[in-house]
Amino acid sequence: MVIYHDAEINAYDEGTLMARQTITVLTDDLDGGTADESVSFALDGVQYEIDLSAKNAEKLRKALAPYVDNATRVGRGGVVPGRRGRTVRGSGPAVGGGREQNKAIRDWAKQTGKDVSDRGRIPASVVAEFQAAH
Repeated sequence: MVIYHDAEINAYDEGTLMARQTITVLTDDLDGGTADESVSFALDGVQYEIDLSAKNAEKLRKALAPYVDNATRVGRGGVVPGRRGRTVRGSGPAVGGGREQNKAIRDWAKQTGKDVSDRGRIPASVVAEFQAAH
């Protein structure tokens, strides 16, 4: 949690504001104390960010360490503050052989009673069934 506090110093010299101070306080999302850092992590394709004290950040890192140590690193996965990333779910990269291949898959799917749209991505399960049948 981030608390923004604006404070104006009401000292005027001939009607001119002399100073303005903005204070940003990070609050630990677990215990409500002062947070020292924002920690980003991802799980199941979802990116998370949590504000934590140094103590709680260390606890999180220690809790994740056995999993991180045995996982395969696939990238840095940068987080842009204030923007939500696009989450892509599926069994892998898009499979396609161009327009002719997609047309053949759609025609086959419709002939076999599968529900596919005339445009857009063909479900991976339909592509897999088509490939198994041919």
